[in-house]
Amino acid sequence: MFAIIAAVIFGLALLLDLANASLGTVDGGTLLMAGLLCVALHLAGVGTGARAFSFRRRR
Repeated sequence: MFAIIAAVIFGLALLLDLANASLGTVDGGTLLMAGLLCVALHLAGVGTGARAFSFRRRR
């Protein structure tokens, strides 16, 4: 999920950079850092839904 969010953020940052535009205080550098944060969280395994412990018993 974080990888998809990062891809969208990087795409928006690229469009803003190509158009030499800014969204108020949010510019390409800010979006770049937000995208890198999402990639780092994705690589760390945050939000994968996998759980290490299971409380279900085998029969």
